[in-house]
Amino acid sequence: MTAAIASSARALGVEIRTNAAVDKVIVRGGRATGAALANGDELTARVVMSAADPKRSFLQFVDQQHFPDEFVQAIRDFRVRGSSGKVNIALSGLPDFTCLPGEGPLHRGAISISPSIEYVERAYDDAKYGNFSRQPYMDIIIPSMIDRDMAPPGHHVMSCFVQYAPYDVEGGWDDAKKEAFGETVISTIEKYAPNIRQVIVGKQVITPQDIERIAGITGGNIFHGELLLHQLFFMRPAPQWADFRTPLPGYYFGAAGAHPGGGVMGAAGRMAATEILKDWQ
Repeated sequence: MTAAIASSARALGVEIRTNAAVDKVIVRGGRATGAALANGDELTARVVMSAADPKRSFLQFVDQQHFPDEFVQAIRDFRVRGSSGKVNIALSGLPDFTCLPGEGPLHRGAISISPSIEYVERAYDDAKYGNFSRQPYMDIIIPSMIDRDMAPPGHHVMSCFVQYAPYDVEGGWDDAKKEAFGETVISTIEKYAPNIRQVIVGKQVITPQDIERIAGITGGNIFHGELLLHQLFFMRPAPQWADFRTPLPGYYFGAAGAHPGGGVMGAAGRMAATEILKDWQ
């Protein structure tokens, strides 16, 4: 999907740079005028929009003197603790679920392991006390059932979104803790698809700390901020600043930390672009 979006953007004349870390937003004359990259390059622009999380966008990329004190404090208070992990599994065949044996439509859709409200509550209880869930809630997809190029013939990849796995797990994340987390995920799946171990050929365990390191998301929160009632709608990312504009003229915010929140939908970016075009005119 990202490759298709990038291809369409390039066809419209968009330049895309990767491996180009941002050092800071350039501010001149009281407005954002571009971005300085970590490699020393400086890019000038009429407007700048950040798709990074709120902490990086407002506390790292821009000197805080350019924002009102109450805005800075609101961003400091914005909760971004990650609580979910990922386990990606390479398979030599499909998992055979006892509820619907054999290959079927479920393998091409979303599979949820959340048998009851109490089950989900117990999973969250573990995280409240600093541990990963011993019986985790999971959303599972097998994307190779849709895109056959993702795996060799007869093989598949399975992506497991796992809750809960706290960023600051008790004792810290190390190789042994990650292996135990991955084993817990596989053991949980095995209760519903007993053949899972026979078809596993490899796995990748990703913790919130890994997400922070790989994707540059503060706290490893894939939603760029916890989806709490006081962090939604007109409060996201800060009171009075939920219209994708920021206190710094020329600087806009269109990340998952903006309204309407996280999720693979691009709504925040699209809505931010709409507001930019209004101001552009």
